Amino acid sequence: MCGRELTGWYVLDLDATIVTCTSRKEGAAGTFKGNFGHMPLGAWVANTRECVAMLLRPGNAPPNDVADHKSVLAAALRQLPLPPWSKLLIRIDGAAFSHDVLDHLQTLTTSRRRVRWVTGWAINAPDEQAIALLPEEVWTAALRQDGEVHEIKGSDGEWLSYQVAELTGVRDLTGWPKGMQLIVRRVKPSRRDVKKLTAFEKRTGWRYQIIATNIPAHQGLSGVPGSGQVWFVDALYRDHAEVEDRVKAIKRIGLGLLPSKSWQLNAAWILAATIAADLDVWMRLLLLHDEPELGAAEPETIRMKLYHLPARLTSHARTRTLHLDRIWPWAKAFTTAWQRATRLPALS
Repeated sequence: MCGRELTGWYVLDLDATIVTCTSRKEGAAGTFKGNFGHMPLGAWVANTRECVAMLLRPGNAPPNDVADHKSVLAAALRQLPLPPWSKLLIRIDGAAFSHDVLDHLQTLTTSRRRVRWVTGWAINAPDEQAIALLPEEVWTAALRQDGEVHEIKGSDGEWLSYQVAELTGVRDLTGWPKGMQLIVRRVKPSRRDVKKLTAFEKRTGWRYQIIATNIPAHQGLSGVPGSGQVWFVDALYRDHAEVEDRVKAIKRIGLGLLPSKSWQLNAAWILAATIAADLDVWMRLLLLHDEPELGAAEPETIRMKLYHLPARLTSHARTRTLHLDRIWPWAKAFTTAWQRATRLPALS
């Protein structure tokens, strides 16, 4: 991100999603978005895109429930093959913001594990008062993941850049985790944002977002040059949005439809869906890493092109032969993937 690699860092993304249902199932309830169903909470490893933990929750579960986040984080850490002196970055969106969640994230650092985190922050009146104190010259352009200036085209055709600034020094953070930094981001509001603006935002003509992190401004992430700068932390947090693609994929593989009225059966179904999603992810990483069309394909696409490949299996002289359709466009990709799979070392 921002043209830099997080060498040596594990990146863990937490996110909750709504699984709707139309019948009365155990745990189904009205959600904060006005629909009906369940709200599982999961954790994904950004390095590999695999889901390492998933917790079934009622539909009315608070997005920032600290007990649920503790449970998912503990399960995720048990799954990660963290070496001694490991470095872990945790990213959570603003819906999970709470004092207790940030306090818990701060306790995850041990003598053998360094944990950095970046989360969204719920803006209130003291935050807006602090933003108002920032002089215009402290604002700097935000960057995209490729390191270029992040810009949008305004209604008058003029290109406007997203801007970020350090808020820590003008915001009283007494009682919050020690060493916490606040980064504020502003952008000219779009038409659909106008109705959501606060009085302060309407007066200033900007829409604001605040990010909380314990990444030291003077040091950043170990081994990542410039990672303590405000533009890097902003880009680091916005990259968390990629977890939405992982959520979408696991829903299409099985999470999107809970089959039973029983809570226990649905919990088992979620485990099976998670395993299926991880098998799909590792199949792409190990067997299709040089096939961009298939490696990044949607589950429906790769299911049609590879998993449902027309073939015929025959046996002769104690030898089994798989016959592929010669005109199938992805027969070569399937063959290459099969050969790579057979060459993978067996677990001892």
